[in-house]
Amino acid sequence: MAPSKKKHASSQPCIIPGGFTVLSLQFSSDSVAQHQLYVKEHKVRAERSSHRPLDRTLFVLNIPPYCSEGVVKELFSQFGSVQLVELRDHPGSFQESGPKLSSFFKPAEKQGFKVGYIVFQNSSSIKVAKSHPHNVPLVVSTEQRPVRTGVQKWIQTYTESFIQPDNLQQIVDSFMEDYDKRKEEEVEKQKKEAEQQQEDEEGWVKVTRGPKGTKARPHSEVANKKALQKEMRKKKRKELLNFYTWQHRNTQKEHIAELRKKFEEDKQRIALLRAQRKFRPY
Repeated sequence: MAPSKKKHASSQPCIIPGGFTVLSLQFSSDSVAQHQLYVKEHKVRAERSSHRPLDRTLFVLNIPPYCSEGVVKELFSQFGSVQLVELRDHPGSFQESGPKLSSFFKPAEKQGFKVGYIVFQNSSSIKVAKSHPHNVPLVVSTEQRPVRTGVQKWIQTYTESFIQPDNLQQIVDSFMEDYDKRKEEEVEKQKKEAEQQQEDEEGWVKVTRGPKGTKARPHSEVANKKALQKEMRKKKRKELLNFYTWQHRNTQKEHIAELRKKFEEDKQRIALLRAQRKFRPY
């Protein structure tokens, strides 16, 4: 007997407006309630990062809080080999990650529904995931891969929050070694840039940008001296000259004394010149 059209239609993928395909999610095989995931091929023109290739990345909405990155990777591995899973609170461009921090140095993650970016190794996995039947749910917790929730998850999280001092010291030492190494590389880079800089005839200096969060500065002693002299001139200009009457009177007296001194020096110089011009036959 041929299957009915209704049953055949239910085995087809469910596509909603916006181009999203609906995937059913079931916590366990015994659960009655189902959850809906909305997946779509990731296509963003502004996204030029190699971490999210446009032909191999699947965009997923409405991921429940009990699904970690490992769980999501296991769920979608049935469609193909998964290379990377990224869960975020809101959709956005990829953020370059710095040094990998331990959970002790990172704030607690927000609990709630998330969006995900799943990168497959093959582009054909995207088509397989989008063609998954709507009436075949993805099971989260199985005997081989149990997922804890509720009180059991809280107990597990509380137990894992304790750490041995030796392990913590190893994590700190590893982080500090990586930090010192990155700082040394930045210092070496700045030294090489400073050696390559040369001043032109007018004293102009090439200014380079330093590490993130610092202001650009010229790497030259001459430029530093000029900057210091400029600051001194600005400071002198700000001082109030001849503001009071006694300051004006003293300035005039000093000016008259300077003129008299110069006058006497000029008289002596003229007398010396006249003496040198005198005729002396013997």
